[in-house]
Amino acid sequence: MSNALLDDLEWRGLIAQSTDRKELENALSKPISLYLGVDPTAPSMHLGNLVVFLVLRRFQLAGHRPIALVGGATGLVGDPSGKNDERTLNEEKLVAEWVSKMRKQVEKILDFKDKDTSAKLVNNLDWTKAISALELLRDIGKHFSVNQMLAKDSVATRLSSTGISYTEFSYQVLQAYDYLELYRRDQCKLQIGGSDQWGNIVAGLDLIRKVEGGSAHALTVPLLAKSDGSKFGKTASGAIWLEESMTSAYEFFQFWLNSDDVDMPKLLKVFSMKNRAEIEELIEKVKTNPGAREAHRELAREMTAMIHGSAMANSVEEAAKALFGQGEIGDLDLKTLDSALSQLPKTTIKKGDPYPTWVDLLTATGVVESKSAARRIVKEGGAYLNNKKVESEDFTPSKTDLLHGKYLLLRKGKRDLAAVEVQG
Repeated sequence: MSNALLDDLEWRGLIAQSTDRKELENALSKPISLYLGVDPTAPSMHLGNLVVFLVLRRFQLAGHRPIALVGGATGLVGDPSGKNDERTLNEEKLVAEWVSKMRKQVEKILDFKDKDTSAKLVNNLDWTKAISALELLRDIGKHFSVNQMLAKDSVATRLSSTGISYTEFSYQVLQAYDYLELYRRDQCKLQIGGSDQWGNIVAGLDLIRKVEGGSAHALTVPLLAKSDGSKFGKTASGAIWLEESMTSAYEFFQFWLNSDDVDMPKLLKVFSMKNRAEIEELIEKVKTNPGAREAHRELAREMTAMIHGSAMANSVEEAAKALFGQGEIGDLDLKTLDSALSQLPKTTIKKGDPYPTWVDLLTATGVVESKSAARRIVKEGGAYLNNKKVESEDFTPSKTDLLHGKYLLLRKGKRDLAAVEVQG
């Protein structure tokens, strides 16, 4: 079990660093408890968080007991990021709200029902709030070497530029204390995290050894980047979030569907829960028939179903087809249509105002630079309203063309879409 799991993680490119491989294999030869922490620095987790949580899920599927820690305490302090400024310290009430939101997201990723490997959710505020500053300094702080703390990359970077507050400097003490507490409470023997967390995790191992005379393990996951070196999980409009109000289910689906072919082998290995043979078959299809985008669609379905549910995944896939004339757009419900059109170039009409021509509307969305360019599209047969061809340069939509009494869908050629919304 242990070799197969670690070998699979290695094949997927999901191991950056680990403690002694042989000792880790021995520890994993029987079920253990392991944990992953995430701080509520926003109302939602993003795709970078999902990378590591899926590794936690893989451990669970291999028979281990996952602990998901949402940092109600560490989220109040802030982990130094290596950037040249301090994180914003959020109010305790706001952090508590974000903790609650993240708990719901974690419940979509891990299994909390399986009797033998049931996942557990914890909040480090539960044990941190009970310890006084004096207790933390006397019982925990005495085990930390300032020299080692200063050597941490993110700390060293800040010291060489703008400096660092004692608040952020002490973050690694709190994270190490979390590992110690979970070691005591749940016999937790492994912490996983992003590769930027290696120093914090190792500090926890040292603390366990010094305080309890025990041993535990660490494993980190590489920070994912696109083939062009840019940060993964970012689009022109910002990060891809797991919270639907921040990234719509349609946009989430489209992110995977529109991913670069060059990135698809890596994305399949990192995100898909399919086995190696299934993934290699999809990778081969990317090479032999990239235009079909079969691998992209499979990954989009799998990820959207996991985060937003199977029904929503089916709904947004049908919406994507309908937007491009491969389905009946009038059959889409309003919620799905809202989601599908939310990211398109858009212009608005006030309710009761006369409707402009199709040419005027397309120009107003910014999809074309001028009305003459829009007229040329009509002449060339590439103009569509709600997937029906526009034959005349003077064509003007009417109220009866509105989808759900609210939208018009404009299309230029095969792929360029824009929306018109009637407001008021």
